[in-house]
Amino acid sequence: MCICINCHYVDHCYTYHAVETQHQQLHLTDNPDFEPLEPSINVNIRTNQEYIEMEWDVVGCLSFQQESGKWAKLRPGEPLPT
Repeated sequence: MCICINCHYVDHCYTYHAVETQHQQLHLTDNPDFEPLEPSINVNIRTNQEYIEMEWDVVGCLSFQQESGKWAKLRPGEPLPT
């Protein structure tokens, strides 16, 4: 799971914005203004007979600042992104 959902900067971050784009999800912001230091992204690729699925997860970031439940506070009642 992406560490961004518990990061203070999730709603301002260029990297998380790119992850949202890859997952075709609504953006927390249309204009991110925070450039994180050295984010590490795992990309899992799964093939199906009809399509290829790619899952992007930020698994490390020097800028990560723990704020448990930050994403959930911004999108109350919505399921956490997977």
